[in-house]
Amino acid sequence: MHQENDTMVTKFVLLGLSCSPELQPVFFLLFFLLYLITILGNFLIMATTASDPRLQTPLYLFLRNLSFLDFCYISVTAPKMLAGFLLPPQTISYGGCVAQIFFFHFSGGTEIFLLTVMAYDRYVAIFHPLRYVTVMSRGVCVGLETASWVGGFIHSIVQVAIILQLPFCGPNKLDNFYCDVPQVVKLACTNTFTAELLMVSNSGLVTLLCFVVLLISYSVLLAKLRTRSSEGWSKALSTCASHITVVTLTFGPCIYIYAHPFCTFPMDKAVSVIYTIIAPMLNPVIYTLRNKDMKSAMGKLWTQTWHC
Repeated sequence: MHQENDTMVTKFVLLGLSCSPELQPVFFLLFFLLYLITILGNFLIMATTASDPRLQTPLYLFLRNLSFLDFCYISVTAPKMLAGFLLPPQTISYGGCVAQIFFFHFSGGTEIFLLTVMAYDRYVAIFHPLRYVTVMSRGVCVGLETASWVGGFIHSIVQVAIILQLPFCGPNKLDNFYCDVPQVVKLACTNTFTAELLMVSNSGLVTLLCFVVLLISYSVLLAKLRTRSSEGWSKALSTCASHITVVTLTFGPCIYIYAHPFCTFPMDKAVSVIYTIIAPMLNPVIYTLRNKDMKSAMGKLWTQTWHC
């Protein structure tokens, strides 16, 4: 133990997406463009839902919160990845790695809980439209949002606790573009069976359970809607389609990454790109593409900005 303490790892080397020097400039331009689109898209949603009086309903309050989380989520990983394309290989201190894990799981965990809350909001809006304002009052919405943030914080603290209990005495190379528990745990110079089980139960199992609950709830919801008129079915399906798409895009890759801790697959890095970069970029597009109120409010905001 004394020898391990003398050779403790103080920094990790992030190997990034590719070791090919020819691909680094291409990757930098591509992911810088994706990052810029994500930032602008989510800020546009936050500005639109905050400025338009018609968009002060619970759905758009949750959507504004989700856009802020997407902005935080991608900002935890993308800047370090972009720097790695310009100056490979990129290094990160042990403390910086732990901090990245904390904020990555804090924003990601909160988003998962918030998506679950948004499903409940859609259920009330479709089946209890006359009681919607009463059931989803301002106080209830704030309470649900607060519970999502608290749940994300607890989830993140557990992830950090898993890392802090492990000794690292080499090697220190992470085959990824950011620090995350699955890759970091594998570098520990001790038996990590218990740590990996904790990771599965806290990340993989929780995400899988939330996903199953959402699938069951939407299946029941759509089954009940079939008895309604074709117009009501079409409107309700349009209301839920965006949320179902975002849920699938967010939960699917997370379940894949955190449900198999004891082995590594070639697709792991590509799947990581999907849920850390692609999903936060597509969420604003998915939620605004089929939403007439959002498109109308964005047009109004653009007109006001242009005149100013």
